[in-house]
Amino acid sequence: MNLHTLKPAEGATHRPKKRLGRGNSSGKGGTSTRGNKGAQARAGYNYRRGSEGGQMPIHRRLPKRGFKNINRISYKVLNVGQLDAIAERYELSEISPETLYVTGLINRTDLIKILGKGEVKTKLTFKVNAVSETAKKAIEAAGGSIELV
Repeated sequence: MNLHTLKPAEGATHRPKKRLGRGNSSGKGGTSTRGNKGAQARAGYNYRRGSEGGQMPIHRRLPKRGFKNINRISYKVLNVGQLDAIAERYELSEISPETLYVTGLINRTDLIKILGKGEVKTKLTFKVNAVSETAKKAIEAAGGSIELV
């Protein structure tokens, strides 16, 4: 052991605290390393989101358009012409939200509506949330049945 190899124990020493705001000659005077004067240099300063200084913010410059109907019911739509192909591809005798979810065609919370475009040839049973009149006639003409869930 030599005197020049001696060091204090780990954690025994620490750097002295910066002395801020003690004049320009200290190198940490004026703005006290905060970059700005005024409100931005103070504790608790909060900049309002979307503020653009004195300029009118964009959310006030742009006009409002239309509205969003909070009572809207959004359906996943299946046309009658698609049903034969779906039933054949996935070997289904019943088309319901559960079977369509298992096949990966819809999400668990989706509502299903059947519309009347096209024609159905196979006899299928349906458990769906909504159906149009033309689709109902086409399905019943093919010998199928419909149950609204």
